[in-house]
Amino acid sequence: MDRSFWSWGWPEGITDEAEQMHALWIGSTIAALVVGIAVWALIAYAAIRYRKRGDELPKQTAYNLPLEVVYTIIPFIIVSVLFFFTVNTQNRVLERSADPDVTVGVNAFKWNWQFVYPETTDENGGEPVSTVGSTSEIPILVVPVDETIRFELASADVIHSFWIPDFLFKLDIIPGNENGINNVFEVTVREEGAYVGRCAELCGTYHAFMNFELRSVSGEQFDEFISLRESGLTTHDALEAIGEPGYATSTSPFAGAREQQVSASSDD
Repeated sequence: MDRSFWSWGWPEGITDEAEQMHALWIGSTIAALVVGIAVWALIAYAAIRYRKRGDELPKQTAYNLPLEVVYTIIPFIIVSVLFFFTVNTQNRVLERSADPDVTVGVNAFKWNWQFVYPETTDENGGEPVSTVGSTSEIPILVVPVDETIRFELASADVIHSFWIPDFLFKLDIIPGNENGINNVFEVTVREEGAYVGRCAELCGTYHAFMNFELRSVSGEQFDEFISLRESGLTTHDALEAIGEPGYATSTSPFAGAREQQVSASSDD
């Protein structure tokens, strides 16, 4: 049977971290079903066992201390167990390795993205290889599969949020975070493909335009891509050289008001 049936609404992810969150969701759902069935059974038992059998008023009980203690302790235990597994999963999802395979600097600004590979140098100027989006071109973030990738996030202005839906994870980018503790996370991507990324924090007039694309490729393709970028090729040309589309395929630039007017005029 399709795995999605047993996921009870939890979407498929493409990272190891998404699998950990999937396990938490399944465990929580099973626990909720067990508790629900128990409550339904007790309701049915009480409704049948103590249904009205005549006009005689049954014995009235003002309180039952042992029962009250039980139904206070049991919810506390349930919440404590859920809290334990939630924190445990959160810690594993946010865990950082001492030496990640790839580091990517993500710079958010109104209203686009810059992706920097700090461990590289561009032969044209000695600066790290980077990709910057524009109003007419979606920036493409190229990463390898089956390797640990560290994202170091920074904002040039307001709070943004780095969100790739297929990661099943997003992280707010807080400006002015000097030590970077709260703006860093790691993932291991397991599937090749093109996946849309977005800003998930309302950041101003053109917030909805702030899209990018994650392009996950094999380790060999990624190494070749970085080498080509270091030699001076653009992101578009380097992607085409490794057999990938040069432009984003999962999303496209939004037409601004001027472009929409021009398009409407040409249609008339």
